[in-house]
Amino acid sequence: MSKLNGRILVTGGAGFIGSALIWALNQRGHTDIVVSDLLASDEKWRNLVPLKFADYVEADAFRARLANNPAAFGRFSAVFHLGACSATTERNASYLADNNYNVTKELAAWSLEHGARFIYASSAATYGDGAQGMDDRSEDLHRLRPLNMYGYSKHLFDLHAQREGWLKHIVGVKYFNVFGPNEDHKGDMRSLVNKAYQQIQTTGRVQLFKSHKPEYKDGEQMRDFLYVKDAIEMTLHFAENATTAGGLYNLGSGEANTWVTLTRAIFTALNKEPKIDFIDMPEVLRGKYQYFTQADIAKLRATGYTRPMTPLADSVRDYVQNYLVPDKKLGA
Repeated sequence: MSKLNGRILVTGGAGFIGSALIWALNQRGHTDIVVSDLLASDEKWRNLVPLKFADYVEADAFRARLANNPAAFGRFSAVFHLGACSATTERNASYLADNNYNVTKELAAWSLEHGARFIYASSAATYGDGAQGMDDRSEDLHRLRPLNMYGYSKHLFDLHAQREGWLKHIVGVKYFNVFGPNEDHKGDMRSLVNKAYQQIQTTGRVQLFKSHKPEYKDGEQMRDFLYVKDAIEMTLHFAENATTAGGLYNLGSGEANTWVTLTRAIFTALNKEPKIDFIDMPEVLRGKYQYFTQADIAKLRATGYTRPMTPLADSVRDYVQNYLVPDKKLGA
């Protein structure tokens, strides 16, 4: 039985993953959706244009109204809390603590009190350099050492949810390196696919960071790259299956690929010969750089999620040819 049988709240709904989630909900026939976000002055509002939803509320106004009257927006069957500052380079720790930690605490408590299924974005950044493993089955969250304040702000809520006993009832999804349509507005936080496409259009070449560890050749640092369409199917799985338990779950492809492999797939999708230049990694990133990430998704699979992952080359081809080249959004 699906838990998605009533109104749905999506925070961060104009953002990359949030707008993709609304697109997928629309494909399933859901339009009774309340969207909350901070549109500010960037271009992410364009992600909302093709989508169908019942209402849009600025995040600050939503938070204030909820604090004054917990029943202000009625009841929801599910709350997808994807709204956060996701910049790994953000230096304002106080802002991240409030925006990513306090807001999540408030929404989780409210959702639990009002019987809504609460699914929130944790992050693979909580794992830090991976020295303590990337195992979502371990309950020893204190072992983790995030490398940046963004990862720590996410880690703080995971710890809080565990202390409060909430993790039995809510789901935290740890997205690995998600890429795909609707990320144009993210600036430096865009995926390599998006950045490389722009570089190829301008110069015909792609720049990758050199490795500063001898065990990794230049461009052979590895990431678990996950297509946004797969990420959304995984996320919806936790709301559509009433028997799915709570807890923290890795959402990734389950495979690690090199930056060179990803870059070659972009050139192939454009029917061009690969031309790659290696540049020095900025000093500010060197101590916080992850050289290897790979999601263990056995826990996800154990919940009954059986869909196959889209192969990396196919994901890149779909993104490049059907969205980047024609400059299209999901649903357009």
